[in-house]
Amino acid sequence: MENGEWRMRLSDCSDNWGIVGGGLLGLTLAHELAKRGRRVTLFESAESAGGLAGAWELETDSGERITWDRHYHVTLLSDLALRRLLAELGLESEMQWVMTRTGVYANGRLYSVSNAAEFLRFPALRLTDKLRLGATIFYASRIRDWKRLEGIAVSDWLRKLSGARTFEKFWLPLLRSKLGDNYRITSASFIWATIARLYAARRTGLKTEMFGYVPGGYARILERFVSELENSGVSLRVNHAATRIISESGSVRIEFSNGRTESFDHVIVTTPATVAARICEGLSPDEIERLNGVRYQGIICASLLLKRPLADFYVTNLTDAGLPFTGVIEMSALVDRRHFGGHALIYLPKYVAADDPAWAQSDDEIRETFLAALERMYSHFQRDEVLAFRVSRVRQVFPIPTLKFSARVPEMVTSVRGLYVVNSAQILNGTLNVNETVQLAVSAAAKLMAEADRLHSAATTTEDAETDSQPVAGSR
Repeated sequence: MENGEWRMRLSDCSDNWGIVGGGLLGLTLAHELAKRGRRVTLFESAESAGGLAGAWELETDSGERITWDRHYHVTLLSDLALRRLLAELGLESEMQWVMTRTGVYANGRLYSVSNAAEFLRFPALRLTDKLRLGATIFYASRIRDWKRLEGIAVSDWLRKLSGARTFEKFWLPLLRSKLGDNYRITSASFIWATIARLYAARRTGLKTEMFGYVPGGYARILERFVSELENSGVSLRVNHAATRIISESGSVRIEFSNGRTESFDHVIVTTPATVAARICEGLSPDEIERLNGVRYQGIICASLLLKRPLADFYVTNLTDAGLPFTGVIEMSALVDRRHFGGHALIYLPKYVAADDPAWAQSDDEIRETFLAALERMYSHFQRDEVLAFRVSRVRQVFPIPTLKFSARVPEMVTSVRGLYVVNSAQILNGTLNVNETVQLAVSAAAKLMAEADRLHSAATTTEDAETDSQPVAGSR
């Protein structure tokens, strides 16, 4: 084979990429690769793309159908990576920006804490508690070296800064609402990342933080995203659940539960780390240990369509024990109710560990306990106001940032040639949200394309050396 023919053949095949997982991470990776001329095939196990950002329908007894996000999402003014992506999709200019209110349910009562004056009047904490809490948040917002917080338990760090009473009355209920008992193994970097996102607007020069949404929600974003990918040559194949990924004869083969197989020069796996460890063959013991070492928090989230709002707080944080959900998200306090047929859309999330007994509850059991709690919290709430109630369950939502997690994070480039793993466990200095997911995809795409180019160059150099070493016919 002539050198020129080899280079052409190698160049042609080295642009052939497969991506396992059609969530926002996989979609954005495909977008970044396609923009740079790579041929991409994207595989999603579900019937449609989107993953955690996917949309679904809520149907009322009268047959009215409302389509909105399966889980609650919001865009901040400071979510610059997401806003750049939305601009590329032609949607950023349509965003609606809103100032929202925040509530706290404490000691059996609902309070507004939407500004400094309301926070100072908040009776569940003494003035000294509030001052220490404010000082803790301000101090955390000034920290730049987040890695030093990885070696400190979040409970120890918050107790030291805010005091035992503020920790027990304020921080502990919030930690439990997101992490359950896993807060005991979580590092202080978790709360730093949470506070950093809230302060991101000021860091980017904005005067205040506002929340935004695209009319039509993520159903519209995903529809536009998929259309854009198809127009750029990306092939999207749904109902393709990968069961085995193996390197074979210089390529990476993906086997699917539907019996089909596909081979690529490069494959990116965006599944949760433990799934990647199960389906990717040929990984080193250290790689498998790192992948299986990631612990995930899951979510059981109910979507409710109501005749009228509950309290007009976008977020209501819960400090009282004994409630069956871990927060109240009133999406219709952010999104114009005309998008919901004039009704109110409420999310009731319950973040749970993989072994929580709540996974065994039926939809009817969840409905009963959740609605009973709403009756206790809101005196005006009546069950006949519920127009629709639907439950989502996802066991692996976000990785728990355990102590010194960054030292054990799975690497993107694996020891298997052409096989890469990219997932939310690699978001090291942030919390899982769409903006961080987009940032991860953009940086990962650049890194992996550079690695592919390196492999291409190395292979070309090797082939040139082998060709030059061959004797020329008739020479002595």
